[in-house]
Amino acid sequence: MNDDLKPARLTVRVKRLPHGTDLDLPRYETALAAGCDVRAALDAPMTLRPGERFMVPTGLAIALPPGWEAQMRPRSGLAAKHGIACVNAPGTIDADYRGEIKVILINHGAEPFTIDRGDRIGQMVFAPVFQAAFEEVDALDETGRGQGGFGSTGI
Repeated sequence: MNDDLKPARLTVRVKRLPHGTDLDLPRYETALAAGCDVRAALDAPMTLRPGERFMVPTGLAIALPPGWEAQMRPRSGLAAKHGIACVNAPGTIDADYRGEIKVILINHGAEPFTIDRGDRIGQMVFAPVFQAAFEEVDALDETGRGQGGFGSTGI
């Protein structure tokens, strides 16, 4: 690969939990993918009925460096083909969280969907985090938009 096209790297420490020792670590499926796939660490197949949601375990815990977060996002193929999405997409995994990563899936489709052990169920994207310092003021500067929101600019 051309060195100019190599993505930036971040080292993330990963702990496999007892119920995830045989599963693949998260990995990028293409050279320039933004998200790495995580897998279901289920003991038995699990079926999501339409409208149902479930916190799917991954069998992994991570340690991020300060100033970083991991975002859990739906896999586009599951969403397009089956209506499977993450309820709180993107879900944030904070740098100080050390518990198991779980993916909150929901079935927006019309048919039941079965998740098997090892299925790729979400994609994790890493992003820098900036914490804001809040300064209370009596007034905000004016803009052309003002207080317009929630569809105020049209379709």
